[in-house]
Amino acid sequence: MSLQQQQSAAKPSLQGVRIKARKGAVKAQAKHEPTVFRDQLYKHLEAIPQGDYDAVTNKLIQAGSTLEFLKYADALFDILIVGGLLQPGGLYLDAEGPTSPFSLSRSIYKYLQKPLEDNSLPTLLQYVNKWSPELRDRFATTIGLIFAQGLASAACLQSLTKDHLVKNDLAVNVLTGILRSYLAETTMDHDLLTFFPPNRRSDPIIDTHFRGAGLPQVADWWTRKQNAIIKEDITKTIKEAFEREDQPSDVVTAVRSVVEERPLPESELVASLWQGLLAQVDWSARPDQIEGLALREVSRFAPIIEPFCTGPKTEVALINTVQLYCYEDTRIMKAFPQILKVLYNKDCVSDQAIIYWHQKGSKPQGRQHFIKATEGLVKFLQEQEDSEEE
Repeated sequence: MSLQQQQSAAKPSLQGVRIKARKGAVKAQAKHEPTVFRDQLYKHLEAIPQGDYDAVTNKLIQAGSTLEFLKYADALFDILIVGGLLQPGGLYLDAEGPTSPFSLSRSIYKYLQKPLEDNSLPTLLQYVNKWSPELRDRFATTIGLIFAQGLASAACLQSLTKDHLVKNDLAVNVLTGILRSYLAETTMDHDLLTFFPPNRRSDPIIDTHFRGAGLPQVADWWTRKQNAIIKEDITKTIKEAFEREDQPSDVVTAVRSVVEERPLPESELVASLWQGLLAQVDWSARPDQIEGLALREVSRFAPIIEPFCTGPKTEVALINTVQLYCYEDTRIMKAFPQILKVLYNKDCVSDQAIIYWHQKGSKPQGRQHFIKATEGLVKFLQEQEDSEEE
């Protein structure tokens, strides 16, 4: 018999024997019927009194033993979060369906976190433009609580940055509702600019929006975050300027270019400037030479500091920055009065600023020590001021 004939010959089979399919194969071939799943889920929930979310949670736990929650995860979250199944495009499949979101049990539904984060929430968020303002507000509140309870991460919020949602402030209004709900439970961290229209992505607009929405803590958090970024840029700019061995005037110009684009409060600017400059010092000298090294370096840095000391408030902020620095670095703690004198002689701080700081403007850290250590300098300045008035 030829090879071709062998291949074409019918293979033997068992007659009258029923081969049982594997369970996994049966599930894989089963129809995907979200409406059937919905109806079965509603049978578990229909007898529950409205508002009894503990009973809802218990019924969901019981239903999980018979319903395929993982297979119908998208349908489940549609029902739990927006109250009914959604069509592609975001409209309700059944306009008569219930519209009340239910609570989720973190411990029981932890295994559903991945489909919630990867599929359900990103899909739902991109449909918020299809819903009424009331439903959007309730949806935003629910999402905020989901984040606060750790049921999902904020990565899904990327869906809100799509062009059709960003325009007309729709995305930022939904985000505001999410944050209001979320911040009632915990804190946050996200780039807020991406939720605003491109022509309104600025710090003042963000500040005004969230303060107007009754969320000053969001505005304050954003300001602190942006100021921290600016301070890092100032330190980096100073480091690069010193590596190039730039002149003091060039360093001043470079720092000013940073704060011109993104203004920083003057008191925070001088503090950042001081920290950035002192970070360039090589402190590997012998212990008995550290104080002398500090005075020489402050004298060297004074022409860079002086242009930014524009008034009494900034000068007092600089003195407090030096106070905290000397308090934290005990090697130069005793040199504080001499450092202050150098800054005075180099016109970085005025006699009025030193006297004000000494009387009521100092920081609590090491206050008693620093006030006592500068008594001689303050007395000299007061006498000098009195003689000039005479």
